[in-house]
Amino acid sequence: MAADSVVVAGTLVDVTVPTLPGRCPGVSMAGFRARASGPDHLPVVPFPAVTMFIDLGDMVMAEDAGGSRAAGSGVVGLCPIGVYGQAQKVDLLQVRLSPVVAYATLGGSPEVSGGVIGLGELWGREVELLRERMHESRSWDERFAILDDALTARQRSGPAVDPEVSYAWRRIILSGGQIRVEALADEIGWSRKRLWSRFRAQIGLTPKRAAQLVRFDDATHRLAAGSSAARVSAESGYADQSHFSRETMTFAGLTPTALADAPWLAVDPVAWAGGRALSRAGNISSIHPDETRRCWDPCPDTTVRTRPGPASTTSHRAESASCTRYARTPTGRP
Repeated sequence: MAADSVVVAGTLVDVTVPTLPGRCPGVSMAGFRARASGPDHLPVVPFPAVTMFIDLGDMVMAEDAGGSRAAGSGVVGLCPIGVYGQAQKVDLLQVRLSPVVAYATLGGSPEVSGGVIGLGELWGREVELLRERMHESRSWDERFAILDDALTARQRSGPAVDPEVSYAWRRIILSGGQIRVEALADEIGWSRKRLWSRFRAQIGLTPKRAAQLVRFDDATHRLAAGSSAARVSAESGYADQSHFSRETMTFAGLTPTALADAPWLAVDPVAWAGGRALSRAGNISSIHPDETRRCWDPCPDTTVRTRPGPASTTSHRAESASCTRYARTPTGRP
């Protein structure tokens, strides 16, 4: 395992990541330990992944304005708005799941499309058994392995998204959110309406909203890396800087200047470096397979026929044989 430390909102946080990628593609894990002088209130900056956490400290994830809360273990859905974390004693294993993987591992539950829900509501008594095993473990690597086994088993037995939906999510990620829904539907061979419906039912967002989220995430990390708002808005495909400012307010409730210094982003270069690599890439060939498996992009587990054209290929095939259990041939069903 690899360990490092980072300061978040004035508190030193020890961050540990797995030495090797797990068996479940589309999953990233990181362990966090910290002791704060008081319970920090950290607003979550939305990113293109579903978050799962199992905590042995006093972490609480909650929604603003008296919304739902999850303590000990929970799930934060895709594109959360007004969600924050609060803790004084942190001993936390956090997982970022591609929404394609989350659909299988969380049972296709519509409750995780946004907001916060307790993991026990989805996994039942297994959650407490996992917490007990992690508490007894001797290292972070043991904790990572315990949860990796649980996720892999659930992915194998859970529902799978349509191959076309998996392909669409991957294309949105690889384009940095700058692909048009009409072009995406044309690549797949579906109508725009059909793609919209199936994608929203299985991913939890419409394709347009998903693309906006991915673009926002890419722009956010460019800001955090030191780029100006003007440069980020131009390079990330926004119409102008005011358009970008409206998006940052919509997703995070912050101006671009405030977003660049958001405490929640401080751990990303250490904890989620593998995931960031793919979301910034222009094409899959530039990404090492190990990085692909660590990020929130799913393993595209099928061959999806696409219409010939300058922006498409005749097929899209999995890089990882571990995903072939989901392989299906598109049947044209509605």
